[in-house]
Amino acid sequence: MIGEFEIRGAWIIKSYYKYQDNHLSFSEDGWFKTGDVGTIDQQGYMNICDRSKDLIKSGGEWISSVALEISLMAHPEIKEACVIAIPDEKWVERPLACIVFRSETVVEKDALNAFLSEHFAPYQLPDRYIAMSEIPKTSVGKLNKKELRRRFADGEL
Repeated sequence: MIGEFEIRGAWIIKSYYKYQDNHLSFSEDGWFKTGDVGTIDQQGYMNICDRSKDLIKSGGEWISSVALEISLMAHPEIKEACVIAIPDEKWVERPLACIVFRSETVVEKDALNAFLSEHFAPYQLPDRYIAMSEIPKTSVGKLNKKELRRRFADGEL
C-alpha cells in the first residue's frame, strides 16, 4: 500500500521557525510529514515513488509523475521528460508530458502511449505531450515542475 512517509525522532524538527501553517507539515502527535510517497516492504526497505505535491489524481486514482518520467526517458528518442498534472473537468487531473527529443525525430502521441502501455494502465497514460527544446530547471538542476505548472496556467504551454 502506498502512503506518505512521516518521521519522528530526537533529531527531527518539531516545527518550522516562525511558520504559521505548521499543521500542514506536522501531524497532531508530532510526526513530520516528509512529502515523500512510497511503500515499505516486509524487510523494511523503503521505495519512494513520488512527492505528494507531484502525484496526479485522475478519477479517484493516483498516477506517479516520476514513474511516467522514468519510463518516457527509457524511450530511445527522448532525452528528457517531465510530467505534471493539469486540470480536467471529468477526471479532476490528467497527466501532461513535456518532452525533449534527442534529435529532430518527433514521436507521435499514439506511439509514445503504446510504448508506455507495457507498464501503465490506459487511464495512466498522458492525454497530451508537448515537445520542448528545453525543460526548465531549478537552481540546483532539478526539473522545475512549478514553472511548468505556471506556464500551463498562463497558457504558455
